[in-house]
Amino acid sequence: MIYNSTRNNEQKAEAAYAIAHGISKEGGLFVPQTIPALTNEDFKALKGMNYVDRAKYILGRFLTDFTEEELEYCAKGAYLGTFDNDQPAPLKALDDQINVLELWHGPTCAFKDLALQILPYLLTTSSKKVGDGKKTVILVATSGDTGKAALEGFKDVPGTEIMVFYPNDGVSAMQQLQMNTQKGENVYVCAINGNFDDAQTGVKTIFTNDDIKNLLAENNMDFSSANSINWGRLAPQIIYYVSAYLDLMDKGEDYLKDGFNVVVPTGNFGNILAAYYARQMGAPIKKLICASNNNNVLSDFLKTGTYDRNRDFFTTISPSMDILISSNLERMLYELTGHNDKQVAAWQDALKNDGKYTVTEDVLAKLKDLFFGGYCSEENTSKTIKNVYEKYGYLIDTHTAVAVSVYEDYKAETGDNRPTVIASTASPYKFANSVLEALGETVPEDEFDIAEKLSAITNTEIPAPIAALRTAEIRFNNVCEKDDMNKVVLNHLGITF
Repeated sequence: MIYNSTRNNEQKAEAAYAIAHGISKEGGLFVPQTIPALTNEDFKALKGMNYVDRAKYILGRFLTDFTEEELEYCAKGAYLGTFDNDQPAPLKALDDQINVLELWHGPTCAFKDLALQILPYLLTTSSKKVGDGKKTVILVATSGDTGKAALEGFKDVPGTEIMVFYPNDGVSAMQQLQMNTQKGENVYVCAINGNFDDAQTGVKTIFTNDDIKNLLAENNMDFSSANSINWGRLAPQIIYYVSAYLDLMDKGEDYLKDGFNVVVPTGNFGNILAAYYARQMGAPIKKLICASNNNNVLSDFLKTGTYDRNRDFFTTISPSMDILISSNLERMLYELTGHNDKQVAAWQDALKNDGKYTVTEDVLAKLKDLFFGGYCSEENTSKTIKNVYEKYGYLIDTHTAVAVSVYEDYKAETGDNRPTVIASTASPYKFANSVLEALGETVPEDEFDIAEKLSAITNTEIPAPIAALRTAEIRFNNVCEKDDMNKVVLNHLGITF
């Protein structure tokens, strides 16, 4: 399996190089030249496997330069003894049509665990294959969940240093607490005065700065990424959509005779892109329903073909989706243009310079065939949390509520009653304040009193990782300006600029 850069087809790499380096030299994202197809025999074999073996099987199709032993080491290390009941991605049926894919049973109670528990294994294995012997410096921009999941995954991993930047006042109190109490000798956390897009742009700028890269090389270091711009972050997300299809098979052949839809609350487009790749591998996914909050740049794009980040930025109760620059959309455009690297590069230059671009009519038609884009207001997010709890006795977080609301809009607009998988991306206890308020309850001042009240009135259990935060030590309270991120990185690494 060979990977190309979305902005330069001349850049070719095997999986280990793509994972170890994160992005291509000119700033493009690595994409496999072909998506491996799974046959009916493959699906039959996968059906009888546990999640670890499914992960090995699927990743083996993409990471062809990894040995069987290396794949087993990575999958077992990530998924055994780490998730509730060793079930990383269980399906919960709400009714005959709606199936919730619970992706929050890991150590940080968010879907990023499914990828960021295995990425350290993939990255260290890849670094050994690349064979340069350098320390890997991982830079992460986070809108809330990626940061904690990456910190937890990479803490005390030999040969790595991880630095996380998040928007000050742009994450939930529980998300901030999770990051600022992180243990590990190789971790560093810093807030920035700006939003997620500022953090993400800052990280990308540092990645592509030749002077900074040369300084790192002189100090026997190299950058990599734990954001989903890294193929090693994105590929593991494909697994749980294929796994969901395999679990739906238990409902019988007739249940899936017309396929099924997938709904994903998304800001950076990585999670829904993984569902697209699962579809390309052979999972019978029909419509990919892209759910946005008030930062609805993606839903507008899917309707008009114009991506325009020149708009107001909203801080919402679903903060992990508060994003106006959806990095992984670049990979989707690369696929839909037939790997036209020059066209993709031109669109990305326009986005950088003008804040917008418009795709061709052909690409827009393909997007509309694949995707439905919708968004959910703050008011409807809260209403949906309450409605789902009252109707099903099932508690959802703010991001999952956005997905449910947009799914209801889609069904009303199209009449499509196919079975549907809704990606539930976080535990409601990560956003307990907003969830409790949505249920019509008065909200205590203390975060842990909020969680305990939510537990009491809904008869649900506070996840152990969140309960443990009550006595955790605050280790980080750093804040910097968005233009000073490069200085912060170099200072922390002890490098003089």
